[in-house]
Amino acid sequence: MRINGHGHVLPEPQQIPIFMKKKKLFWIDEDKGFMRQGNWSRPISGPGFFVQEKIKWMHQNNIDHGVMLCLSQLYCNGWKKKDCFDGIRFQNDFNASVQHAHPKKFTCGFVVQPLYIDQAIKEIDRCVNELGLKILCLPTHFLMANGEWRSTAEADVDPIFELANNYGLAIQIHPYDGEKMIALKNQYWRFHLVWMMAQCADTLHVYTLRDLPHKYPKLRTSFAHGGMLGMANYGRRVHGFDGRPDLFKNLQDPRKTLGHKNIYFDTLVHDPHTLNLLKKRVGVKQIIMGLDDPYPLGEIEGVGNSYPGRILDQANSEGLITKQEKKDIWCKNVLDWLGMKKML
Repeated sequence: MRINGHGHVLPEPQQIPIFMKKKKLFWIDEDKGFMRQGNWSRPISGPGFFVQEKIKWMHQNNIDHGVMLCLSQLYCNGWKKKDCFDGIRFQNDFNASVQHAHPKKFTCGFVVQPLYIDQAIKEIDRCVNELGLKILCLPTHFLMANGEWRSTAEADVDPIFELANNYGLAIQIHPYDGEKMIALKNQYWRFHLVWMMAQCADTLHVYTLRDLPHKYPKLRTSFAHGGMLGMANYGRRVHGFDGRPDLFKNLQDPRKTLGHKNIYFDTLVHDPHTLNLLKKRVGVKQIIMGLDDPYPLGEIEGVGNSYPGRILDQANSEGLITKQEKKDIWCKNVLDWLGMKKML
């Protein structure tokens, strides 16, 4: 069985509440040419953006099941409380409808906004108990009321992690909003190609320093895009911890959680040598398949020589992973992260 642990799907234009377009929160053109938010837009190109197209694309690429995560545009950073409540409820209801309509094809995630912690707690209860969703999607960072950006792994978010731990949820942590956090001109696609990776590394840094894998032992957390810079930066983090212990009082050595059984990383690192570094750092059991479809930075056809599963094929052909490890990354490891023995 082949399971994609990192995918996304869009609602049909008519499924999006009218208020979201009126307030410029998020909408899709009626001709499905663009998705939009405020003054931002991006083209909808290629296969798999919508449910029926996604199912057809999965069949064509021998993908049996897909984990559909929340849309990054609906992390709701900086939104007013009422807009956040309505936007997140829409996103979660839509994802639940996809899972309920196609349980053999999709397992879907839900999102909450850490700024509004009471609202987030109620939404977790609703999504788990009423909607039957088991994957909590969190941004790497969120915007505080005072305008400060904070890592999702900071203590402010502990009530969310505590409840998620009680439910034994899978968690996926994904970067976004880098251009709002970093005072650099938005060009060269730098916020997707460089800063997203740095955002993942930053929250992985805090997540492990605060020893959250041991504090919340029932959580299974996956970092998007292979936590790429976090893997390359591991030696520097260790050296810093050893060299300036005064800066890390009451925090944990990064060595303590390296390769922890409840920290996962997806395969979306784009080259087999980076995947090999990930394998050497954390072990192949902590790696899950992640295609980030249908986006052009995902592992999809039509971008260079890319296609779904290319990196594992390359790594196997170069002797970096075995055929059994390849199979486990496509299936067993994803199930372990989800906390499932098999798909429905």
